[in-house]
Amino acid sequence: MSATTPRALFERHQPLLDKAVEVLHTREYWSPFSENMKKYPEEKVKSASSDFKALCDQPFELDSVKSTKKITGERSPYGFDLGTSYDQPDLNALVETMQAALPQWRDAGAEGRVGVCAEILQRLNDMSPLMGQAVMHTSGQGLMMAFQAGAPHAQDRGLEAVAYAWDAMKGIPESARWEKPQGKMDPLVMEKKFHIVPRGIALVVGCSTFPTWNTYPGLFASLATGNPVIVKPHPGSILPAALTVKVAQEVLKEAGLPTCLVSLVPDTSVEPVTKELALNPQVKVIDFTGSSAFGNWLEDNARQARVFTEKSGVNSIIIDSVSDLKAVTKNLAFTLSLYSGQMCTTTQAIYVPKDGINTPEGKISFDEFAQALATATSKFLSDNDRACMVLGAIQSEATEARIDECRKLGEIVLDSEKREHAQFPDARIHTPLILKVDGKDKATYSEERFGPVSFLVATESTDDSLRLAREVLHEQGAITLGFYSTDDKRLEEAEELAMDVKVALSNNLDGGVFVNQSAAFSDFHATGGNPAANASLTDTAFVASRFVVVQSRRHV
Repeated sequence: MSATTPRALFERHQPLLDKAVEVLHTREYWSPFSENMKKYPEEKVKSASSDFKALCDQPFELDSVKSTKKITGERSPYGFDLGTSYDQPDLNALVETMQAALPQWRDAGAEGRVGVCAEILQRLNDMSPLMGQAVMHTSGQGLMMAFQAGAPHAQDRGLEAVAYAWDAMKGIPESARWEKPQGKMDPLVMEKKFHIVPRGIALVVGCSTFPTWNTYPGLFASLATGNPVIVKPHPGSILPAALTVKVAQEVLKEAGLPTCLVSLVPDTSVEPVTKELALNPQVKVIDFTGSSAFGNWLEDNARQARVFTEKSGVNSIIIDSVSDLKAVTKNLAFTLSLYSGQMCTTTQAIYVPKDGINTPEGKISFDEFAQALATATSKFLSDNDRACMVLGAIQSEATEARIDECRKLGEIVLDSEKREHAQFPDARIHTPLILKVDGKDKATYSEERFGPVSFLVATESTDDSLRLAREVLHEQGAITLGFYSTDDKRLEEAEELAMDVKVALSNNLDGGVFVNQSAAFSDFHATGGNPAANASLTDTAFVASRFVVVQSRRHV
């Protein structure tokens, strides 16, 4: 058996896959791909920047059908054009080619497919230092975050999807002998076969801020279950997707499989092709991360496909009381600063009673809490080099403009400052804007304001905070909810609230874990139960509907 057949790849990676499935059921800490850059070959870490620059200002070559045009236009949020060009394939020809390749991928079997997927992920892990550079200069994330979130953490999520797919598929037997007793007569005996059949071509629509982390779950869930995948990256973040497709195509080719099974379709914001792809009758699965407007359009119009969406929401924190004010405000300062609030998990609304909160040092007023948070944030970002590393750069000009637009929405508690990066003087870097608003001004804080903008909402009481948060979360949805209280009864109320609005809850975070972080194999990212997302990354439901079981039977 060749060392690169799908079956051989499954045997090579079976221990990894078995462990991944085991951890899915225990939810304990496990990460197969190291987030420590020192664990990677020193020469790859040192050459990553030059390797990235070598990809700029030239064509990026991939296997595909005939090209209709060249796509360019990526610009680093750190202030320079990438200049990389990509072929946009003829869409109809690509869909026809992928559809023709589907039976071979289906017939590779569940074991073969998950083996190929595991090999792709392993090779992506090997190029993590380069991927970190590519994610940094398309998303704007600081280098360490771009490396961790864009490479090993994204790979973790990809493997998690593969493990869920493998767990779901291996529970279905290939065949069965069915015998039904008939009393004194001979039993009815049938032989049955069960075929795992993919739905069809899958489309993954990437986002600009997390071009791999938000792409890999859908990509690998669809691929493992037998669906050829079109990767349609955001026009501003094509390179990380292109690198991913290149690795996938290399593995497929070595395994004797059609390289078109994973294909790239880049476009521009001026001439988008997502709607055309999404409405193609051969596209049966769609994964999307982005605005609610387009996510809702996909759900309403791409009726021929199973559509998985992660959209906008209003992540919230409720402050009732704290056991350590300094630790809490320090934790929140990091939460609001990380990647300039450009995370789907970053808190936007912080509910605090007008008459203040209890602390071990006594009761402090709403304004005193606001000042403590502003001071903690300013102190955390006082070192400019550290600030630039944590804040990263603003990915889009629209997000940068939103900071100015939001200044008039409330009383400024902490104004946003522009910072200069020592290495990239043209980078778009801004500190958080924190505003004070009244709980009655719900229209102001109940709309997502993507970027480094958050609201301290003055409420009548903790009961009022719970009521307002419930209303906003029901209407707008959220990925995360935080709650701070030293009262066990209040913590139980928060748990009830979280279940009611179907959002992940974090209680009393005041250490090294932050509400906007999500750990693969343990944390479910989104629930699929509120308007912010119709699916969870990842659970069984995320993968199981990407294939169907077709049975055949005959009398023995």
